[in-house]
Amino acid sequence: MAEGEPREENHENSMKKMENCNKDLEKLLEEMEKITVRAAWMTYNIVTIHTNPGLASSMKRLEESFLRCKEQVQRRWQEGLQE
Repeated sequence: MAEGEPREENHENSMKKMENCNKDLEKLLEEMEKITVRAAWMTYNIVTIHTNPGLASSMKRLEESFLRCKEQVQRRWQEGLQE
């Protein structure tokens, strides 16, 4: 019976290693899925911009307008706090 115990321990260790390996593989798979989604969106954005060159300039104007608006809101918020 003494010989059976090390085999059981080895089996348990092997099972734990396999479980850890499976968890690591699942984490890696999730990361790969996230990277794949990002790459797909980047590709979509590149194709969209190349298909419609005016889109890039429109996006730039939209971003500038947003930043100006954000600045105005912050300025008015500060003025409101000071009153």
